[in-house]
Amino acid sequence: MNNFPILSFLTFLPILGMIIVLFLPKKQELSIKVTTLVITGLQLVLSIVLLMNFNYSAGGINDPNSFQFIEKFRWIDIPGFSWIGNIKIDYFLGVDGLSTPLVLLTAIITFIATLSSWNIDKSIKGYFIMFLLLDTGMMGVFVALDFFLFYIFWELMLLPMYFLIGIWGGPRKEYAAIKFFLYTLFGSIFILLVMIGLYFSSMETLVDGTKVFTFNLLTIMDPNNYTPYGILSPLNPNNLRLIAYIALFIGFAIKIPMFPFHTWLPDAHVEAPTAISVILAGVLLKMGTYGILRVSYPIFPEITMSLSWFIALFGMINIIYGALAAMAQKDFKKLIAYSSISHMGYVLLGMSALNTMGISGAILQMFNHGTITAMLFLIVGVIYDRAHTRDLDAFGGLGVQMPAYTGFVTIAFFAAIGLPGLSGFISEALVFLGAFGSGTTRILGIISTLGILLGAAYMLWTLQRVFLGKLNEKWKSLPDLTAREYFMLVPLTAIVIFLGVYPTPMLDLMNASVNSMVKFINNAQVFYSSLNSF
Repeated sequence: MNNFPILSFLTFLPILGMIIVLFLPKKQELSIKVTTLVITGLQLVLSIVLLMNFNYSAGGINDPNSFQFIEKFRWIDIPGFSWIGNIKIDYFLGVDGLSTPLVLLTAIITFIATLSSWNIDKSIKGYFIMFLLLDTGMMGVFVALDFFLFYIFWELMLLPMYFLIGIWGGPRKEYAAIKFFLYTLFGSIFILLVMIGLYFSSMETLVDGTKVFTFNLLTIMDPNNYTPYGILSPLNPNNLRLIAYIALFIGFAIKIPMFPFHTWLPDAHVEAPTAISVILAGVLLKMGTYGILRVSYPIFPEITMSLSWFIALFGMINIIYGALAAMAQKDFKKLIAYSSISHMGYVLLGMSALNTMGISGAILQMFNHGTITAMLFLIVGVIYDRAHTRDLDAFGGLGVQMPAYTGFVTIAFFAAIGLPGLSGFISEALVFLGAFGSGTTRILGIISTLGILLGAAYMLWTLQRVFLGKLNEKWKSLPDLTAREYFMLVPLTAIVIFLGVYPTPMLDLMNASVNSMVKFINNAQVFYSSLNSF
């Protein structure tokens, strides 16, 4: 498998699908939908093949030998001038225990979202072209190991998501799309500036002994590769590493979204079509926390150690603020949107612990939240397609009228609450165990447990208002789930239950990489401290 470019196929297969759709007549709506479903289905199969061939014992942070399915060749080679030298950029892909769960998550959510898009009836050809382009951008972020390539995929997502919300969204779609675009672009500028600073602060030694500036993330993570005079070099007493870390963190935090950069999310969710809400919450939010773990932590380990308390603080704020905001909502979709903000706070809290248990819990929470929140937004879409309203006070007694639907809702709600036996429990438990095990984050972890109580309150209250009590006569003719809706919800439910009962396969997948990351950050922090760089 290491000789087969599986990561390129995973990443660019949707582009092939996009080209096929582009040449199909717009009147052949079923062919367009089936083509997209086949392409995303093949991508899902490839992600499972990747998982089956993954070496669970290999782990590392900046050692190329610790990454698997590596594809690397010179992509851009421009003769330089003066002190800049030649500009060399690699096409460099690879996965480890941090990225592989998110590659699998992206493939699952995209396939489910394709099924959810089956009832799109406006500009179908344009919708699925944008959908497939978005798929490539998402997958590329999780497999890129060159910062320049990472940034291209990161920015590639902006265009299709802007149009998917702005054209196929709700009544305030233009406002929501522009707000999403501007917030994300604002964060991207910070990432771009830090990327350029890192490029001119680190050098890679080529086979012939020549030294060139580099975007190679694994090279940049090694402090021995920094130039003495680079502005982000720890060897430079006047370095700007703290400012760069904060700028990079803000760029990624907007995507999470972390308080106070969260306000774009509820608007985007409410106005986006159901399938795009599923992708937005299931995959896009995870890119922010993935970026922090993949880029910020290993490149700036000494600052990560120093600011871990502040990361935990913002995680706690996300958890409690998001839960309180969710409790105040009357719009079903907006409630789920704010619950996503709250649950991403658990990821921040686990990451801030800087120990194996906390970071493992954070990565597992990224995967589990992706599947649970996908279920929740699909559930909202199902009822909205029938009732054409998301007003929680307009329902009541649907449990009698739609028993199968109510069963899936109950599983999703209790998984979001963190009920033992469902996937949300084990990831949140590991996050809290990690936070309690770290002296830096213990108090904030204790305060954050309030989020569990608040989460139970708004979820159970919603369950009561919508599904219990006397049936509202207005909804006595609502049909239960269709075959397509079963096909969307059953796989996600199976994953939620399986990982709730037996999370070991997913934890084993990430264990070696997480252990290496924790060890790397601690060792590097000692090294950087000896340079008096912070």
